[in-house]
Amino acid sequence: MIEKMKKIKWILAPLLLPLLASAQGQEKLLNGQWRGELLRSDNQRIVFNFEVHQSAGKLGITLRNAEERLAVDEIETTKDSIFIKLPFFDSEFRAAFSQKDRLQGSWITHLADKDAVMPFVAIYTGKKYERFKAVNKKPAGDISGRWATSFINPANGKETKAIGVFKQKGKKLTGSFITPSGDYRYLEGVVDGDSLKFSGFDGGYAIYFTAHIRNNNQIDGGKYYSANGPLPRTWTAERDPLAELPDNLSATRLKSGASPRLSFTFPDTDRNLISINDARFKNKVVLVQVLGSWCPNCMDESVFLNEIYSTYSRNEVEIIGLAYERSADFDRSKQSVLNFMKRLHVEYPVLLTSVAANDPENAEKTLPQLDKILIFPTTVFIDRKGEIQKILTGFNGPGTGAEYDKQKKLYKDIIEGLLNR
Repeated sequence: MIEKMKKIKWILAPLLLPLLASAQGQEKLLNGQWRGELLRSDNQRIVFNFEVHQSAGKLGITLRNAEERLAVDEIETTKDSIFIKLPFFDSEFRAAFSQKDRLQGSWITHLADKDAVMPFVAIYTGKKYERFKAVNKKPAGDISGRWATSFINPANGKETKAIGVFKQKGKKLTGSFITPSGDYRYLEGVVDGDSLKFSGFDGGYAIYFTAHIRNNNQIDGGKYYSANGPLPRTWTAERDPLAELPDNLSATRLKSGASPRLSFTFPDTDRNLISINDARFKNKVVLVQVLGSWCPNCMDESVFLNEIYSTYSRNEVEIIGLAYERSADFDRSKQSVLNFMKRLHVEYPVLLTSVAANDPENAEKTLPQLDKILIFPTTVFIDRKGEIQKILTGFNGPGTGAEYDKQKKLYKDIIEGLLNR
């Protein structure tokens, strides 16, 4: 009988250990690589990667997308549960350990009037960094380069033109898609035989692309899955080194007959009122950045504008950010903007308009000289006389490679031109 009891205890021990660990609050994230998956209602999975590490005894997570690294440090563990607040876009993970090397829970995005919730799982892969498994040994071709791309919305048949910029090294694929309103930031995946898989997740964007590579010059059968989109968009592409998008400079314009001088006063995060008519902005080139802390492209532009702000003398160039958040509530918007500024080390003033980004009258209520504000970011360039000289909409960030360099040069050329007048 004693031998039987020993045998039973030996059999039950592995089953009881996870329960005992949870009860004692010993569950913790294992250091190393993890593969996360966001589950759509159609069972498609948006895959991404993150790395867990310890620094000075503090738990940290790094989100990985191609060359990008986003540090996550607001992490709370309670017994078998974990709460991860992402650094941008007012979203978080709430999950529990289903096993010591597996998490299961939800990705939650806090919108203005509701929460968007998506099932989430994560699997520990140890030292191995893996986003997608490539079944086939050899890619069908090399799709590195520039591609004229067409996305089709199945709900209304509407076509959106884009440019794919891809960099393939063996099976590994990185790059992005550029649209008239900006790019899809850092994407990463594989070329698996004649198929491609490509995804990105930064807490704001959660996107997944698949397609068939017909040959080195044609891609067809593409599907584009977003986080909570109902039906996937379809897409095709043709290699075109000279592909260009329609000029988006007219997306926001100065109203006909309107004064070329902006006039506004809004509070900063400390409720101090700042006006473009203040002395600090007189006789200088001023960039007015229309942004939202929820906007991934605004994040990339803000990083670059910080470079601009540190490059030029305060006697020459000033920058003002105008934040249009998900909510018109000042206190809620304040927290989002403060976090945005802290994470990106924004040094120029960012003011809260207290007008929601999706308000159809956002321009009329804040910058009535402009006909509309549809694209974030939108940047207004003002000369030393205080008059609008140029308006740019959208932003192509570092995930687009050479396009990012062209974007930066355009900004600098405009600023230098206004300084040299």
